[in-house]
Amino acid sequence: MELLFAVLGGAILGLAARYALPRRHTYGSALAPAVGAGVAAVVWVALTWLGWAWDGGWIWVATLVVAGLASVAAVWLIGPRRERQDAELFERLARPGAGSRTA
Repeated sequence: MELLFAVLGGAILGLAARYALPRRHTYGSALAPAVGAGVAAVVWVALTWLGWAWDGGWIWVATLVVAGLASVAAVWLIGPRRERQDAELFERLARPGAGSRTA
């Protein structure tokens, strides 16, 4: 049951990262919450396997901090790269045949 709450917390932090950071038009609305939820699940399970008590406070802090940071990192890395790739694709499509002409 606690794993469910940890995953939900990671998804909420991912949702917060989506709307708190710029360039949200460059990626899907479920990306950041999915990253947060997935990372929270992996971190929670790894920490319980390492022997951290599920009712302790530090497992919650570690899980949610890592999930939040992963969501922010995903948004910051994907946004600028996507803008760059979209601009390159637009330039390539705006000039059809420019690179394939033969003399």
